[in-house]
Amino acid sequence: MENLQKVKEVKINDKITIGNSRITLLAGPCVIESEDLVMEVAGRLKEITDKLGINFVFKSSFDKANRTSIHGFRGPGLDKGLEILNKVKEKYGLPLVTDIHEPWQCEVAAKVIDIIQIPAFLSRQTDLLVAAAQTGKAVNVKKGQFLAPWDMKNVVSKFEEAGNTNIMLCERGASFGYNNLVVDMRSLLEMRKFGYPVVFDATHSVQIPGGKGSATDGNREYVYPLMKAAVSIGVDAVFAEVHPDPDKGMSDGPNMLRLDDIEEILTNILKIDDLVKNQEI
Repeated sequence: MENLQKVKEVKINDKITIGNSRITLLAGPCVIESEDLVMEVAGRLKEITDKLGINFVFKSSFDKANRTSIHGFRGPGLDKGLEILNKVKEKYGLPLVTDIHEPWQCEVAAKVIDIIQIPAFLSRQTDLLVAAAQTGKAVNVKKGQFLAPWDMKNVVSKFEEAGNTNIMLCERGASFGYNNLVVDMRSLLEMRKFGYPVVFDATHSVQIPGGKGSATDGNREYVYPLMKAAVSIGVDAVFAEVHPDPDKGMSDGPNMLRLDDIEEILTNILKIDDLVKNQEI
């Protein structure tokens, strides 16, 4: 069996480096619904990941700009959202990841956020990528649903030419006809050939865009099987959105994982990851 290709190690903070080591978790509720919800999920996830010995980066969005409907809940906005996320960092000592949508937001978010995330639909927006690169922060770029994995070489080139090689490439499914996404597991290996860590977005990969007419639907039942498959192939991090009661979630509820299920899921995922990293599968 061939060894898993080595990639550049991306430093998130003084404690966490992503690449060539045990898998890292990026997780939290899709959007900041309230400060209480964010603190509840962050605290519980920290307990679980500390217990399991897994590196953890907390994720939640201050704004969900890409909504199916103009009436969809978007979040508290940049200023209030960063204020809440900073409280997570202060109370729990967790690094943070959140998505930005416009170039001017990068510099502001970088004062609080450890990983700037580029949404899939914006993965070709040059000004946005360059602004994110210029912060010097680690950046997680979600591959557009409309892009082949080898097309991400152009995204990588934009970051390298902007002077930032602290990047990760994220798979979140590809458009398959109308209102459907599929995951080509080969894309995880294809993107890793560029020499950077690869993240698997397990929850957005099961979305059914616009499936509810005025909102996105999803197939939560497929999140765990796809996560297992991705980890068995060899990824550096797993991204998952988590909520105490996903069916009442204000964004992406149908594909978010239940907070109560996370410890069991991660326990099993780590067994697979350890086998992969030890070259036993």
